[in-house]
Amino acid sequence: MPVPPYTLTPPFNTVRCAYVDLAVSDLDKSQHFYDNTLGLKTTLRTDDAIYLRAMEDRNHHCFVLRKSDTPGVCNAQGFKVGSEEDLDKAKVWFESKGIPAEFVEREHQGRTLRTRDNHGAVLEFFFEIEKVPSLLQKYEEYKAAQPLRFDHFNCFSPNVQESVDFYSELGFRVTEYTAEDDNDIMWAAWMHRKGTVHDVAFTNGMGPRLHHAALFLPTAIHLIHLCDLMSTTGYLGNMERGPGRHGISNAFFLYVRDPDDHRIELYASDYMTVDPDHEPIRWSLLDTQRQTLWGTPAPRSWFEEGSEFPDTPTREADLKAQPIIAH
Repeated sequence: MPVPPYTLTPPFNTVRCAYVDLAVSDLDKSQHFYDNTLGLKTTLRTDDAIYLRAMEDRNHHCFVLRKSDTPGVCNAQGFKVGSEEDLDKAKVWFESKGIPAEFVEREHQGRTLRTRDNHGAVLEFFFEIEKVPSLLQKYEEYKAAQPLRFDHFNCFSPNVQESVDFYSELGFRVTEYTAEDDNDIMWAAWMHRKGTVHDVAFTNGMGPRLHHAALFLPTAIHLIHLCDLMSTTGYLGNMERGPGRHGISNAFFLYVRDPDDHRIELYASDYMTVDPDHEPIRWSLLDTQRQTLWGTPAPRSWFEEGSEFPDTPTREADLKAQPIIAH
């Protein structure tokens, strides 16, 4: 079976996904898109970076946008751990796998461990972070899509089974996966720590690359409002896919591209997965309701384009299976 057993006692405790760090070309354009259009709240802007948070956040940031001469790169995917001791355990574990890991300085965070996964995607782990007042009941601050929290990452993986096996060792658990009809070789998988459908997901393709980072919205109506807003404020061409409802995860979704082509998913209505005996759902790669419950396939760009990680070679996927693509 492709689904590894649930690791009840991982080598260190990862609580959840927490932030994404993206390279951008123009801070003004990026701030207008993420703050005024998507509805995140700017916590701080410096000469070379913007830190943003969502309405539930008590952490300083869930998005970091850094000005760069090489925009379109994902600098790091950030995860919160359960304690300072977990950071030391994580360093030992990654180094035991032959993967370099080092503590780095990050503004507004405590000790931060920077490392990579088995395919080279850049990961950062932290415990302490500067706290800010929650905006949850500051309704005068709500605007645009009103994102509540950071929800998940999805990455292109050149071998999804290898990605799943690696993250399973860290206590991530498969909730849903896609395979071909005649075998159980994974084409995609969704894995979680925080008790929802996923903190990380993997899509078969040239990788490692970030496919998208996702924000959770209060309702599907907020997502529809974002469509109206983007279509009338110069961002019509930035809407890549949706709105719709996924078969996988049951989420109501919209995929958009930021000014540097990073893909962001706006997301609502998934389900709880906290039970330790929660059984993964298997989907056929050729099931038209897998991508969208209403049967609408995704565009080719959704399967081929993503954000690379710095100084990270990519390779073609080992599995050559072809999903259904919109024409």
